[in-house]
Amino acid sequence: MGIIVLICITACLMLLDIALKSIMEGYLAQGEERTACKGKIILRKAYNRGFCLNLLDEKPEVVKYTSAYAAVLLTIYQLFTLMRKKHRVKKFALSLITAGAWSNTFDRWLRGYVIDYVGFQTKWKKVTELTFNLADLLIAAGGILLLLCSVLRGRKKK
Repeated sequence: MGIIVLICITACLMLLDIALKSIMEGYLAQGEERTACKGKIILRKAYNRGFCLNLLDEKPEVVKYTSAYAAVLLTIYQLFTLMRKKHRVKKFALSLITAGAWSNTFDRWLRGYVIDYVGFQTKWKKVTELTFNLADLLIAAGGILLLLCSVLRGRKKK
């Protein structure tokens, strides 16, 4: 994939999540739940002032600045990686992570918190109670792809 395509993917995914957060802000009351996909997907609105799982939620300014700093560094790394030959999966993974990082950073700076809006029905109560947004899922998917790239590259060298 070309550099422009991957930058467009990053921007579109970021904007999609920002739009979904705005829709959910007006669609659901905080704490309200609705289900989809035969109850497997739970739509609920939650505010998160911290990092993942509300880590450092009592220090929103630290979270806000750390998030922005990390998003800038990640973007620089992504741009350098995009200029290299090969590494297609790594480039795509970084596009996913960067989109998620900027979407959540946007929320932290604009609203002072991140809007989470989707959960999944599982047999584990603690997992079912977790609430995510598309940005979180993009960061997780990109991280898994980067991990797989690293593991597979390590096997090829042996």
